[in-house]
Amino acid sequence: MGVQLDLADIQGNVLTAYGKLGFPKGRCLLLNIVDGRAGRTLLDLVRPYVTTALRWPSTKDAPKPGAVFQKRPQVAVNLAFTFWGLLALGVPIRSLRGMPDEFIDGMPARADILGDNFPKPIEQAWDEVWLWREDPKRRVHVLVTLNAQMNPDGTPVAELDALTRLIEGHVAATQGGVLLLSGHRGADPRWQDLSALLERQADGTAQPLPTEHFGFLDAIGDPVFAGQHEASKMAERVRGQGKLLPDQRWAPLATGEFLLGHPDESQEIAGAPMPLDFSRNGTFIAYRKLHQNVAAFRDAIDRMAVAFAGVMQMPHHEACETLRAKIAGRWSDRVPLIQAPDYAAWQAVRQRRAEAARQGDAATLAALDRALVDFTFRDDPHGAKCPFGSHLRRSNTRDMMDPLLASPDPKQWNGSVLNNRRRILRRGLPYGAAPPDATGDDAEHGIVLLATCASLFRQFEFVQQQWMQYGLDFNAGNDTCPIIGNHGEAAKFVIAADPAGDKPPFICDRLPQFVETRGGEYFFVPSMTALRMIAAGIVDPT
Repeated sequence: MGVQLDLADIQGNVLTAYGKLGFPKGRCLLLNIVDGRAGRTLLDLVRPYVTTALRWPSTKDAPKPGAVFQKRPQVAVNLAFTFWGLLALGVPIRSLRGMPDEFIDGMPARADILGDNFPKPIEQAWDEVWLWREDPKRRVHVLVTLNAQMNPDGTPVAELDALTRLIEGHVAATQGGVLLLSGHRGADPRWQDLSALLERQADGTAQPLPTEHFGFLDAIGDPVFAGQHEASKMAERVRGQGKLLPDQRWAPLATGEFLLGHPDESQEIAGAPMPLDFSRNGTFIAYRKLHQNVAAFRDAIDRMAVAFAGVMQMPHHEACETLRAKIAGRWSDRVPLIQAPDYAAWQAVRQRRAEAARQGDAATLAALDRALVDFTFRDDPHGAKCPFGSHLRRSNTRDMMDPLLASPDPKQWNGSVLNNRRRILRRGLPYGAAPPDATGDDAEHGIVLLATCASLFRQFEFVQQQWMQYGLDFNAGNDTCPIIGNHGEAAKFVIAADPAGDKPPFICDRLPQFVETRGGEYFFVPSMTALRMIAAGIVDPT
């Protein structure tokens, strides 16, 4: 029997990426707790609105006997706390000292570890790095995330503004005991608005797109862990998304990689703050506001494609698409390079999908969907299909780090043991309008990322520092990730030559900075039990 999670005790944004479930609009509010009693009162008033991981009734599947559901909300509400926020709310030191060091330090203190970059010297960047203020009255204590459904015209449902006003009213009622932190860049400085990119229809309606500002279809590679899905759906969901076993079967990752109080991949339950009810079913998120230099990305691709087209003897538009794919590890419609290593192969996959759609061939469409995630790097030992340094291979190394991969005997392969301890859940939404809708890269556009994991140090920080900001594990020297890495004047990205072909390697040179960090912090996402304990002031570590 599989793992059975207490879904009513887990906050809903841990198990579910709301954007995939019809919540393409979002809003983030930041609170500062001046008076602990006032903060606990406000928390108790907001707590009933918090969305849990209980499943919503499905429009496709008939409910099973005895199944427990929650009503599908118009707006999903979730809460998270910094170390200083928990302290301000009166959580005892004896509990807080059980928190991991990186969470206690906070993200600003670990900017060097993360390799974070800023658009200007830090002392001049407070308007951009608005989360990282040392003034106690500006310090972030509580993160309130609101994920909303959308009206046909592309605007968020009215309940988003209604809930925002409700929270504002509760904050005002504290008479200075709780502050709503303003200063966000964008249309309204009181909060950070988020939205999926929209496609306008001829009838004036809008459709949300699973696309980020660089033009790639996004939100496809999240890991799957034990208990996350119903048992009847796990076998299909886990393919390509879980962990690779030595016999090359896919299995869900251990629950403890993403939820505290459960065994992890080392078969251990990691140490956590006491009492156990306070930490169990909680987790951590790294909140990241990442500005995307979309115009710079497009200009760089166009510039490099001139030389690439000449070397590879292909049209300019084909060179542009190929360069984008080699940098990302996928084509813009999510097809991985492992499945379609060149432009012609990609077009063949697209034609096959279009034909299957015309014929209503559900089996072929399902197989093509599985191929988007169900693959390994075993057949690409030289990085000729998918470059070693591409964003895809850096963010999810799959079986690439297996020390026994070179063995001709598949029984000797270990599977993705190292990679299993580095996975993170990606939550969040884009913000702003990118060029050509915006005036340029000085405008507000990017992604707010919530990287969710049980160990910020072992999972998020390791991937960010070791795999995104260095290239040693990928035989790429000090080359960083071509998309989100730090790029100095000599930044480059190498596209390896195919040993069986007649084309040389190609070096993408003088990469500009494509992504800039505009703010961030570490948050603890407590269970519903822990939320009640914090609101009541009864966290007792003894």
